[in-house]
Amino acid sequence: MRTLWRLGYCARLLKTNHFRTAASNTSFPAVWMLLTQHSGRIPGLFVVVKKNTFFTMPETMEDKTNPELYLPHPGVRGMTLLNREAFKRTVVVPALKVKKEIVHNVLKSLKQSVLQRPGLKRVVEDPEDEDSRFVILDPHKVPEFSLGESEQQVLKELSVHPEVSKYHLELTYENFKSEEILRAVLPEGQEVTSGFSRVGHIAHLNLRDHQLPYRHLIGQVIMDKNPGITCVVNKTSIIDSTYRNFEMEVLAGENNLVTKVKENNISYELDFSKVYWNPRLSTEHGRIVELLQAGDVLFDVFAGVGPFSIPAARRKCRVFANDLNPESYSWLLHNCKLNKVDTKVKVFNMDGRDFLRGPVREELSKELPLLKEEQKTAFHIVMNLPALALEFLDVFRHLLVGEPCSPAALPTVHCYGFSKHSNPARDIQERAEAALGTSLAGRCSTFLVRNVAPNKEMLCLSFQIPADVLYKRPCPDEEKPASKRLCTSQDSSEEKVLS
Repeated sequence: MRTLWRLGYCARLLKTNHFRTAASNTSFPAVWMLLTQHSGRIPGLFVVVKKNTFFTMPETMEDKTNPELYLPHPGVRGMTLLNREAFKRTVVVPALKVKKEIVHNVLKSLKQSVLQRPGLKRVVEDPEDEDSRFVILDPHKVPEFSLGESEQQVLKELSVHPEVSKYHLELTYENFKSEEILRAVLPEGQEVTSGFSRVGHIAHLNLRDHQLPYRHLIGQVIMDKNPGITCVVNKTSIIDSTYRNFEMEVLAGENNLVTKVKENNISYELDFSKVYWNPRLSTEHGRIVELLQAGDVLFDVFAGVGPFSIPAARRKCRVFANDLNPESYSWLLHNCKLNKVDTKVKVFNMDGRDFLRGPVREELSKELPLLKEEQKTAFHIVMNLPALALEFLDVFRHLLVGEPCSPAALPTVHCYGFSKHSNPARDIQERAEAALGTSLAGRCSTFLVRNVAPNKEMLCLSFQIPADVLYKRPCPDEEKPASKRLCTSQDSSEEKVLS
């Protein structure tokens, strides 16, 4: 099913004719598989293999192809309260005996064949020979406990006898990866959670319904396997379109949702439970900021905690930043001071429409008529509220009054939106045209930001506001000052008498 969705998604990308995606995701490692369990064996016991003949455990040759044996202990299936001890398992792996003086050379020469597991030593002592060590090999790379010709040739050059031994290796919870643990615990055949967003010390999950009974175990595993994560949360409601935050449940760790993040070499502090922050938008934030030059003006209509505004201010732009959410407004002020740009950013706590009709109109009315042809100041308006931003575009209809400025000085809008359409670029453009009351054909560009969900894309539509949309030209009568009162016949008579 996932493969089919991927193919469908790729087909949609070809249709939209976009440049590239801008998404990043923190994913779990792919599943790595080991050999079988032999519960009665003693860890550390070696059996030498000569001429592909096994003196003990002939069942190993039959079991090595069974995929079920490459998982943690089967007894953990259905576990909802994490018991790390239950993951212990003994497996048989190939090992190579070498003199301790040349261990480094052997590791370097056989690096593709050496076992790589979390928390496991690749080299262990030989209990019977203090001058020798055993190099643990990957059972996938050394099938049937026999080295290939190329490996044997390497060992011959190092004067190492290429005979392989069996080593009974005890694996514990620490030696398994997150996905291996979760795949072993969740009911067989059910999808394992494949990723999370990291926001400072917080891991943010969007668990499916079938995963909810295991949510606390999942949270604990993610915290155990990802250094620096001390709190794991799961979203329990959709994003509120007014303040762009959502309800969440703490699954594991400390109940501390005030965190510090770093994006594009800029630090931000925020309360993740009260404001919107998405680390997957880092590339998009950087893309827009790269369009700005020193001296440009940025109007950030839905600014959040400042991922567009603060980098723009650091590029010596003049910035007007607004957010309706009082918490976002407070953290925006805080982050401006934190990054020492508080004197370069004017911060507002208003509805987006009021911000456009107020501070934005006032600044454009003042600045645009003063621009000379040789001046290169550009005006950018960022509207990053994908669920609703397109509905705000009608505000630009006749926002200004007077003679239009030069075409080059017209403000550029970067408006974000979601689309489930088969042709999302066309869908976003048509919705924008409906709000503006004009065609944008040939004078706009659409950028695919990221895939939000199956059949749902986030896009950015960029365009200069057409002059006939932005400006309302005054009527000739409106240009003349109106009379204070109508002139009557009596007034005429009085004027003649006075004369």
